[in-house]
Amino acid sequence: MDLNTSSIIKSEVLSRESAVELKKYKQKKSILKSLYLHKRMTIADLSEALFISIPTLTLYVEELLAENWLSGEELDNKKQGRRPTIYFLNTDSKHVLIVDITIHETKIFVLNFKNEIVSEEQFDLKLTDDPSFLPEIFGLINQTIQRTNASHKDIISIGITMPGLVNKRTGINKTYKNINIENKSLSKRIAEKLNIPVFMLNDSKATVYGESKFGVGQNLSHVLSINVDWGIGLAVVINGQIFNGASGFAGELGHIQVYPDGDLCRCGKVGCLDTVTSAPSLLKRVRKGLSDGQVSILSKYKENLEEIDLEMVIEAAKSGDGFSIDTLYNIGMELGKGLSVAVHLFNPQIIIIDGVLSKAGKLIVNPIEHAINKYCLPDFKENLKIEVTNLGESAKILGMNAFVANKLFRSE
Repeated sequence: MDLNTSSIIKSEVLSRESAVELKKYKQKKSILKSLYLHKRMTIADLSEALFISIPTLTLYVEELLAENWLSGEELDNKKQGRRPTIYFLNTDSKHVLIVDITIHETKIFVLNFKNEIVSEEQFDLKLTDDPSFLPEIFGLINQTIQRTNASHKDIISIGITMPGLVNKRTGINKTYKNINIENKSLSKRIAEKLNIPVFMLNDSKATVYGESKFGVGQNLSHVLSINVDWGIGLAVVINGQIFNGASGFAGELGHIQVYPDGDLCRCGKVGCLDTVTSAPSLLKRVRKGLSDGQVSILSKYKENLEEIDLEMVIEAAKSGDGFSIDTLYNIGMELGKGLSVAVHLFNPQIIIIDGVLSKAGKLIVNPIEHAINKYCLPDFKENLKIEVTNLGESAKILGMNAFVANKLFRSE
């Protein structure tokens, strides 16, 4: 046998071995995904769901038990004979680190695969468009991982959520360009340093994913979430999946122009929806009204207008303050007008109000409904629900955790 023939045969053997290992790897991931989705399953359940033979499945489950991926317990079936074992993901061992970066602070969460928050820490680190942000955020992440590993919890992946235009393929944040050193995304840099998978997602997309999986959008296929905070963030789930668009930028409702002669937006354009409906624009209206002599229970702050925040306006409105109620109503009408465009484009089953303005409850939902009734075609609003989040800030964290799990357990 000549050298070339020998090499070819050896290559074919290795290729077959690689194919077998790849199939095994994919099938083990499919087991993990099934248990993540269905929580608890027997060998028979898994075999029926995954079309894997029971002997093969038993082997894989034993390996996953040895690797601390799974736990099991015997079921009391009140029958004679061997009792079946039900399996579930080991929530004591494998964990995910979720890093929530905002322009105000950074929070780091440790979660298990039951979507339970095991620990939470808050740091003063604010998102800045500066290369120095990378070593600072890496330092916080590394410290948290070391503390978590010391408590016998294995961090197997990291999810990062942050504002801005995050490219779905590269993870590069186009809004905060200077944190992408040498044209590598923040997530890629951290993955290289720590040698574990790191996934990045825009904050509004993480929020809508959480709402669709665990919140008031659960069991619905077409969900729209509007995150009203220091900007307007829109995100959409279509057929149960995050709608990204070509590059991952879909949903920038805050930067559609609503007033051609309006105020300058932070994006550089004029009259964006952000300039009339975001938290800063609402506070600008309130402060101007008070300085112009509007009667309100907030008038006591007339000499210190900068002390007024959005929560104070919402509380004043809930207390019956006419000026605050009118301000929220006007903001809600403008927001509803912009959302009418999104309703016509995406035809959602539900619109979920997230962010700080969600605390206003019906005071913001009612004018949004009024505007949609006014500006939407009848067939689009017929079965449309508008609700305030029941998850609050947890929607984003749970959504990011589910996104990471989906990426880790994907077997195709």
